[in-house]
Amino acid sequence: MPTPTLAPASPLSIGPHTVQPPVVLAPMAGITNAPFRTLCREFSGGKGLFVSEMITTRALVERNEKTMQLIHFDATEKPRSIQLYGVDPATVGKAVRMIAEEGLADHIDLNFGCPVPKVTRKGGGSALPYKRNLLRAILREAVSGAGDLPVTMKMRKGIDDDHITYLDAGRIAVQEGVTAIALHGRTAAQHYGGTADWDAIARLKEHVPEIPVLGNGDIWSADDALRMVRETGCDGVVVGRGCLGRPWLFGDLVAAFEGRGVRDDGLDGYARPVLREVAAVMVRHATLLGEWIGDEARGVIDFRKHVAWYLKGFAVGSDMRKRLAITSSITELSEGLAELDLDQPWPAGADGPRGRSSGNNRVVLPEGWLKDPYDCAGIGEDAELDTSGG
Repeated sequence: MPTPTLAPASPLSIGPHTVQPPVVLAPMAGITNAPFRTLCREFSGGKGLFVSEMITTRALVERNEKTMQLIHFDATEKPRSIQLYGVDPATVGKAVRMIAEEGLADHIDLNFGCPVPKVTRKGGGSALPYKRNLLRAILREAVSGAGDLPVTMKMRKGIDDDHITYLDAGRIAVQEGVTAIALHGRTAAQHYGGTADWDAIARLKEHVPEIPVLGNGDIWSADDALRMVRETGCDGVVVGRGCLGRPWLFGDLVAAFEGRGVRDDGLDGYARPVLREVAAVMVRHATLLGEWIGDEARGVIDFRKHVAWYLKGFAVGSDMRKRLAITSSITELSEGLAELDLDQPWPAGADGPRGRSSGNNRVVLPEGWLKDPYDCAGIGEDAELDTSGG
Protein backbone atom coordinates (compact mmCIF):
# COMPACT_ATOMS: atom_id res chain seq x y z
CA MET A 1 0.00 0.00 0.00
CA PRO A 2 1.53 3.37 -0.95
CA THR A 3 2.65 5.62 1.86
CA PRO A 4 0.38 8.65 2.40
CA THR A 5 1.97 11.87 1.21
CA LEU A 6 1.44 15.60 1.32
CA ALA A 7 2.52 18.19 -1.15
CA PRO A 8 5.87 19.58 0.00
CA ALA A 9 5.15 21.31 3.32
CA SER A 10 5.25 25.06 3.75
CA PRO A 11 8.25 26.37 5.68
CA LEU A 12 7.83 27.11 9.36
CA SER A 13 8.85 30.60 10.44
CA ILE A 14 10.32 30.96 13.93
CA GLY A 15 11.03 34.66 13.99
CA PRO A 16 13.76 35.24 11.38
CA HIS A 17 14.50 31.52 11.11
CA THR A 18 12.96 29.35 8.42
CA VAL A 19 12.52 25.70 9.43
CA GLN A 20 12.03 23.56 6.34
CA PRO A 21 10.64 21.01 6.58
CA PRO A 22 8.64 22.02 9.68
CA VAL A 23 10.09 19.35 11.96
CA VAL A 24 11.37 19.98 15.49
CA LEU A 25 13.25 17.69 17.87
CA ALA A 26 11.50 17.92 21.24
CA PRO A 27 13.70 18.87 24.17
CA MET A 28 14.09 15.79 26.37
CA ALA A 29 15.99 15.86 29.67
CA GLY A 30 19.11 13.71 29.57
CA ILE A 31 18.53 12.89 25.88
CA THR A 32 18.75 15.87 23.54
CA ASN A 33 22.29 16.87 24.41
CA ALA A 34 24.78 17.93 21.75
CA PRO A 35 25.76 14.35 20.69
CA PHE A 36 22.17 13.23 20.10
CA ARG A 37 21.34 16.44 18.28
CA THR A 38 24.38 15.83 16.07
CA LEU A 39 23.11 12.37 15.10
CA CYS A 40 19.62 13.62 14.33
CA ARG A 41 20.96 16.51 12.25
CA GLU A 42 23.24 14.20 10.29
CA PHE A 43 20.32 11.97 9.31
CA SER A 44 18.17 14.99 8.41
CA GLY A 45 20.86 16.56 6.26
CA GLY A 46 20.86 19.54 8.60
CA LYS A 47 17.17 20.26 8.01
CA GLY A 48 14.79 20.94 10.89
CA LEU A 49 15.13 22.50 14.33
CA PHE A 50 16.86 20.67 17.18
CA VAL A 51 16.24 21.93 20.71
CA SER A 52 18.53 21.51 23.72
CA GLU A 53 17.47 19.63 26.78
CA MET A 54 15.84 21.65 29.55
CA ILE A 55 17.95 24.46 30.99
CA THR A 56 16.83 25.91 34.31
CA THR A 57 16.92 29.68 34.44
CA ARG A 58 18.37 29.84 37.94
CA ALA A 59 21.24 27.52 37.03
CA LEU A 60 21.96 29.52 33.90
CA VAL A 61 22.00 32.86 35.71
CA GLU A 62 24.31 31.36 38.34
CA ARG A 63 26.51 29.93 35.55
CA ASN A 64 26.34 26.43 36.96
CA GLU A 65 29.13 24.36 35.39
CA LYS A 66 26.90 21.52 34.16
CA THR A 67 24.42 23.99 32.72
CA MET A 68 27.10 25.90 30.85
CA GLN A 69 28.18 22.60 29.25
CA LEU A 70 24.59 21.78 28.27
CA ILE A 71 24.24 25.06 26.36
CA HIS A 72 27.31 24.32 24.25
CA PHE A 73 26.38 24.04 20.58
CA ASP A 74 28.32 22.49 17.74
CA ALA A 75 29.53 25.02 15.16
CA THR A 76 27.19 23.44 12.59
CA GLU A 77 24.02 23.97 14.69
CA LYS A 78 21.99 26.73 13.08
CA PRO A 79 19.82 28.03 14.58
CA ARG A 80 20.97 27.30 18.13
CA SER A 81 17.89 26.55 20.19
CA ILE A 82 17.69 26.55 24.01
CA GLN A 83 14.73 25.45 26.09
CA LEU A 84 14.38 27.26 29.40
CA TYR A 85 12.47 26.24 32.52
CA GLY A 86 11.59 28.75 35.18
CA VAL A 87 8.79 29.82 37.54
CA ASP A 88 9.98 33.23 38.70
CA PRO A 89 9.44 35.99 36.12
CA ALA A 90 12.45 37.98 37.30
CA THR A 91 14.81 35.00 37.04
CA VAL A 92 13.42 34.03 33.65
CA GLY A 93 13.97 37.60 32.49
CA LYS A 94 17.58 37.58 33.69
CA ALA A 95 18.27 34.29 31.93
CA VAL A 96 16.75 35.43 28.65
CA ARG A 97 18.67 38.72 28.71
CA MET A 98 21.87 36.81 29.42
CA ILE A 99 21.27 34.59 26.36
CA ALA A 100 20.49 37.58 24.15
CA GLU A 101 23.30 39.85 25.34
CA GLU A 102 25.99 37.16 25.25
CA GLY A 103 24.82 35.59 21.99
CA LEU A 104 24.35 32.15 23.57
CA ALA A 105 21.51 31.04 21.28
CA ASP A 106 19.36 32.08 18.33
CA HIS A 107 15.99 30.89 19.65
CA ILE A 108 14.46 30.45 23.10
CA ASP A 109 11.73 27.93 23.92
CA LEU A 110 9.94 28.02 27.28
CA ASN A 111 8.97 24.81 29.05
CA PHE A 112 5.39 24.66 30.25
CA GLY A 113 4.93 20.97 29.47
CA CYS A 114 7.11 18.93 31.81
CA PRO A 115 4.91 16.67 34.03
CA VAL A 116 7.54 15.23 36.40
CA PRO A 117 6.94 15.77 40.14
CA LYS A 118 10.21 17.61 40.88
CA VAL A 119 9.05 20.28 38.41
CA THR A 120 5.29 20.48 39.06
CA ARG A 121 5.67 20.52 42.86
CA LYS A 122 7.45 23.86 42.38
CA GLY A 123 4.60 25.13 40.23
CA GLY A 124 6.61 24.75 37.04
CA GLY A 125 6.29 22.89 33.78
CA SER A 126 2.77 21.73 33.01
CA ALA A 127 1.46 23.08 36.33
CA LEU A 128 2.31 26.69 35.56
CA PRO A 129 -0.23 27.68 32.85
CA TYR A 130 -3.03 27.18 35.40
CA LYS A 131 -1.82 30.42 36.99
CA ARG A 132 -2.77 32.74 34.15
CA ASN A 133 -1.21 35.90 35.59
CA LEU A 134 2.06 34.12 36.36
CA LEU A 135 2.20 32.72 32.84
CA ARG A 136 1.62 36.20 31.43
CA ALA A 137 4.32 37.72 33.63
CA ILE A 138 6.88 35.11 32.59
CA LEU A 139 6.09 35.48 28.89
CA ARG A 140 6.24 39.27 29.13
CA GLU A 141 9.67 39.17 30.81
CA ALA A 142 10.97 36.63 28.33
CA VAL A 143 9.80 38.40 25.19
CA SER A 144 10.98 41.76 26.50
CA GLY A 145 14.40 40.43 27.45
CA ALA A 146 14.93 38.46 24.27
CA GLY A 147 15.27 41.47 22.01
CA ASP A 148 15.40 40.18 18.44
CA LEU A 149 15.48 36.51 19.48
CA PRO A 150 12.20 34.64 18.89
CA VAL A 151 10.52 33.15 21.96
CA THR A 152 8.32 30.06 21.65
CA MET A 153 6.61 27.86 24.22
CA LYS A 154 5.75 24.19 24.65
CA MET A 155 2.79 23.15 26.80
CA ARG A 156 0.25 20.45 27.54
CA LYS A 157 -3.56 20.55 27.52
CA GLY A 158 -3.66 21.22 31.24
CA ILE A 159 -3.10 19.67 34.63
CA ASP A 160 -5.89 17.09 34.30
CA ASP A 161 -9.29 16.79 32.63
CA ASP A 162 -10.81 19.10 35.25
CA HIS A 163 -8.17 21.80 34.82
CA ILE A 164 -7.66 22.39 31.09
CA THR A 165 -5.56 25.45 30.30
CA TYR A 166 -4.23 25.30 26.74
CA LEU A 167 -6.73 27.64 25.05
CA ASP A 168 -6.31 30.37 27.66
CA ALA A 169 -2.55 29.88 27.58
CA GLY A 170 -2.51 30.12 23.81
CA ARG A 171 -4.38 33.42 23.82
CA ILE A 172 -2.05 34.85 26.50
CA ALA A 173 0.95 33.75 24.43
CA VAL A 174 -0.33 35.61 21.37
CA GLN A 175 -1.00 38.75 23.42
CA GLU A 176 2.51 38.71 24.90
CA GLY A 177 4.35 38.29 21.60
CA VAL A 178 5.26 34.59 21.61
CA THR A 179 6.33 33.50 18.12
CA ALA A 180 4.93 29.92 18.06
CA ILE A 181 3.34 27.34 20.34
CA ALA A 182 3.87 23.59 20.55
CA LEU A 183 1.08 21.55 22.15
CA HIS A 184 1.49 18.03 23.51
CA GLY A 185 -2.00 16.55 23.32
CA ARG A 186 -1.98 15.15 26.86
CA THR A 187 -2.55 16.53 30.35
CA ALA A 188 0.09 16.43 33.06
CA ALA A 189 -1.87 13.65 34.78
CA GLN A 190 -1.58 11.48 31.68
CA HIS A 191 2.21 11.81 31.58
CA TYR A 192 2.86 9.69 28.46
CA GLY A 193 0.00 7.22 28.83
CA GLY A 194 -3.04 6.68 26.69
CA THR A 195 -3.45 8.34 23.32
CA ALA A 196 -2.54 11.93 22.52
CA ASP A 197 -5.53 14.15 21.80
CA TRP A 198 -4.84 15.51 18.32
CA ASP A 199 -8.25 17.21 18.29
CA ALA A 200 -6.89 19.59 20.92
CA ILE A 201 -4.08 20.55 18.54
CA ALA A 202 -6.69 21.35 15.88
CA ARG A 203 -8.71 23.44 18.36
CA LEU A 204 -5.63 25.41 19.39
CA LYS A 205 -4.78 26.10 15.76
CA GLU A 206 -8.26 27.51 15.24
CA HIS A 207 -8.02 29.49 18.50
CA VAL A 208 -4.70 31.22 17.73
CA PRO A 209 -4.53 31.61 13.94
CA GLU A 210 -2.09 34.52 14.34
CA ILE A 211 0.97 32.33 15.05
CA PRO A 212 2.22 28.85 14.11
CA VAL A 213 1.00 25.90 16.16
CA LEU A 214 3.08 22.72 16.28
CA GLY A 215 1.67 19.33 17.24
CA ASN A 216 3.33 16.87 19.59
CA GLY A 217 2.35 13.41 20.81
CA ASP A 218 2.31 9.89 19.34
CA ILE A 219 4.48 10.56 16.30
CA TRP A 220 6.23 7.23 15.88
CA SER A 221 6.86 7.38 12.15
CA ALA A 222 7.00 9.85 9.28
CA ASP A 223 3.51 8.79 8.25
CA ASP A 224 2.21 9.71 11.72
CA ALA A 225 3.65 13.19 11.23
CA LEU A 226 1.94 13.61 7.86
CA ARG A 227 -1.33 12.37 9.33
CA MET A 228 -1.11 14.82 12.23
CA VAL A 229 -0.70 17.76 9.85
CA ARG A 230 -3.59 16.57 7.66
CA GLU A 231 -5.94 15.95 10.57
CA THR A 232 -5.15 19.00 12.71
CA GLY A 233 -3.99 21.69 10.29
CA CYS A 234 -0.96 22.31 12.49
CA ASP A 235 2.02 24.15 11.02
CA GLY A 236 4.62 21.58 11.98
CA VAL A 237 5.44 18.68 14.27
CA VAL A 238 7.53 18.19 17.38
CA VAL A 239 8.98 14.70 17.74
CA GLY A 240 10.04 13.31 21.11
CA ARG A 241 9.91 9.67 22.17
CA GLY A 242 9.49 8.47 18.57
CA CYS A 243 13.15 9.16 17.84
CA LEU A 244 14.56 7.37 20.90
CA GLY A 245 16.97 4.80 19.50
CA ARG A 246 15.97 6.01 16.03
CA PRO A 247 17.80 9.22 15.09
CA TRP A 248 17.33 8.25 11.42
CA LEU A 249 13.63 9.08 11.85
CA PHE A 250 14.59 12.66 10.97
CA GLY A 251 15.72 11.50 7.55
CA ASP A 252 12.32 9.88 7.08
CA LEU A 253 10.56 13.06 8.21
CA VAL A 254 12.48 15.20 5.75
CA ALA A 255 11.67 12.80 2.91
CA ALA A 256 8.00 12.72 3.89
CA PHE A 257 7.55 16.47 4.17
CA GLU A 258 9.44 17.08 0.94
CA GLY A 259 7.10 14.70 -0.86
CA ARG A 260 9.76 12.02 -1.32
CA GLY A 261 8.25 9.42 0.99
CA VAL A 262 7.00 7.23 -1.85
CA ARG A 263 9.30 5.77 -4.52
CA ASP A 264 8.40 5.39 -8.17
CA ASP A 265 7.45 1.76 -7.56
CA GLY A 266 4.85 2.79 -4.96
CA LEU A 267 6.86 1.52 -1.98
CA ASP A 268 8.03 3.82 0.78
CA GLY A 269 11.68 4.75 0.96
CA TYR A 270 11.99 5.13 4.70
CA ALA A 271 14.94 3.81 6.70
CA ARG A 272 14.76 0.21 7.87
CA PRO A 273 18.34 -0.47 8.90
CA VAL A 274 19.60 -3.98 9.49
CA LEU A 275 21.08 -4.62 12.92
CA ARG A 276 24.62 -4.08 11.62
CA GLU A 277 23.69 -0.50 10.68
CA VAL A 278 21.93 0.06 13.99
CA ALA A 279 25.00 -1.22 15.86
CA ALA A 280 27.22 1.24 13.99
CA VAL A 281 24.97 4.13 15.03
CA MET A 282 25.03 2.89 18.64
CA VAL A 283 28.82 2.92 18.71
CA ARG A 284 28.94 6.38 17.13
CA HIS A 285 26.39 7.71 19.62
CA ALA A 286 28.40 6.38 22.57
CA THR A 287 31.62 7.75 21.07
CA LEU A 288 30.15 11.22 20.61
CA LEU A 289 28.95 11.20 24.22
CA GLY A 290 32.43 10.30 25.44
CA GLU A 291 34.00 13.08 23.38
CA TRP A 292 31.42 15.59 24.61
CA ILE A 293 31.81 14.64 28.28
CA GLY A 294 35.59 14.32 27.94
CA ASP A 295 35.67 10.78 29.34
CA GLU A 296 34.98 7.62 27.31
CA ALA A 297 33.75 5.54 30.27
CA ARG A 298 31.32 8.23 31.40
CA GLY A 299 30.09 8.62 27.85
CA VAL A 300 29.38 4.90 27.49
CA ILE A 301 27.70 4.85 30.89
CA ASP A 302 25.47 7.74 29.81
CA PHE A 303 24.69 5.82 26.63
CA ARG A 304 23.39 2.77 28.54
CA LYS A 305 19.84 4.13 28.74
CA HIS A 306 19.68 4.16 24.92
CA VAL A 307 20.56 0.46 24.45
CA ALA A 308 17.03 -0.94 24.83
CA TRP A 309 15.59 1.71 22.51
CA TYR A 310 18.05 0.92 19.72
CA LEU A 311 17.57 -2.85 20.05
CA LYS A 312 13.77 -2.84 20.34
CA GLY A 313 12.29 -5.65 18.26
CA PHE A 314 15.58 -7.32 17.33
CA ALA A 315 16.30 -10.91 18.43
CA VAL A 316 18.74 -10.20 21.25
CA GLY A 317 18.69 -12.44 24.29
CA SER A 318 18.00 -11.03 27.74
CA ASP A 319 21.49 -11.86 28.98
CA MET A 320 23.10 -10.01 26.10
CA ARG A 321 20.77 -7.04 26.57
CA LYS A 322 21.81 -6.86 30.23
CA ARG A 323 25.48 -7.16 29.27
CA LEU A 324 25.25 -4.36 26.71
CA ALA A 325 23.42 -2.19 29.24
CA ILE A 326 26.34 -2.34 31.70
CA THR A 327 29.24 -1.74 29.31
CA SER A 328 31.73 0.98 30.23
CA SER A 329 34.02 1.24 27.18
CA ILE A 330 33.62 1.56 23.43
CA THR A 331 35.60 -1.65 22.97
CA GLU A 332 33.31 -3.56 25.33
CA LEU A 333 30.21 -2.19 23.61
CA SER A 334 31.57 -2.98 20.13
CA GLU A 335 32.63 -6.51 21.05
CA GLY A 336 29.23 -7.27 22.55
CA LEU A 337 27.41 -5.99 19.48
CA ALA A 338 29.71 -8.02 17.22
CA GLU A 339 28.43 -11.22 18.82
CA LEU A 340 24.89 -10.56 17.59
CA ASP A 341 23.36 -11.72 14.34
CA LEU A 342 24.04 -8.42 12.63
CA ASP A 343 22.28 -9.39 9.41
CA GLN A 344 18.88 -9.26 11.11
CA PRO A 345 16.47 -7.09 9.10
CA TRP A 346 14.52 -4.24 10.60
CA PRO A 347 11.90 -6.01 12.75
CA ALA A 348 8.18 -5.70 12.12
CA GLY A 349 6.51 -3.54 14.72
CA ALA A 350 9.68 -1.72 15.73
CA ASP A 351 8.19 1.62 14.70
CA GLY A 352 5.73 1.69 17.59
CA PRO A 353 5.77 3.39 20.98
CA ARG A 354 8.95 3.59 23.02
CA GLY A 355 9.99 5.37 26.18
CA ARG A 356 7.87 6.06 29.24
CA SER A 357 4.15 5.37 28.91
CA SER A 358 2.62 5.50 32.40
CA GLY A 359 -0.63 7.43 32.76
CA ASN A 360 -3.31 8.48 35.25
CA ASN A 361 -0.80 9.95 37.67
CA ARG A 362 -1.52 12.25 40.56
CA VAL A 363 0.04 15.59 39.69
CA VAL A 364 2.18 16.88 42.55
CA LEU A 365 1.43 20.59 43.01
CA PRO A 366 2.29 23.32 45.53
CA GLU A 367 -0.18 23.46 48.41
CA GLY A 368 -3.35 25.31 47.43
CA TRP A 369 -2.26 25.66 43.79
CA LEU A 370 -5.72 24.96 42.39
CA LYS A 371 -7.66 27.35 44.64
CA ASP A 372 -7.28 30.35 42.36
CA PRO A 373 -6.22 30.23 38.69
CA TYR A 374 -4.95 33.83 38.84
CA ASP A 375 -3.31 34.37 42.23
CA CYS A 376 0.41 33.56 42.13
CA ALA A 377 1.50 34.80 45.54
CA GLY A 378 4.46 32.96 46.99
CA ILE A 379 6.17 32.22 43.70
CA GLY A 380 9.70 33.57 43.61
CA GLU A 381 13.36 32.63 43.38
CA ASP A 382 12.98 29.94 46.04
CA ALA A 383 10.73 27.99 43.68
CA GLU A 384 13.42 27.78 41.00
CA LEU A 385 15.28 24.52 40.38
CA ASP A 386 19.06 24.82 40.52
CA THR A 387 20.03 22.04 38.08
CA SER A 388 19.45 21.53 34.38
CA GLY A 389 18.77 18.50 32.22
CA GLY A 390 17.92 15.04 33.52
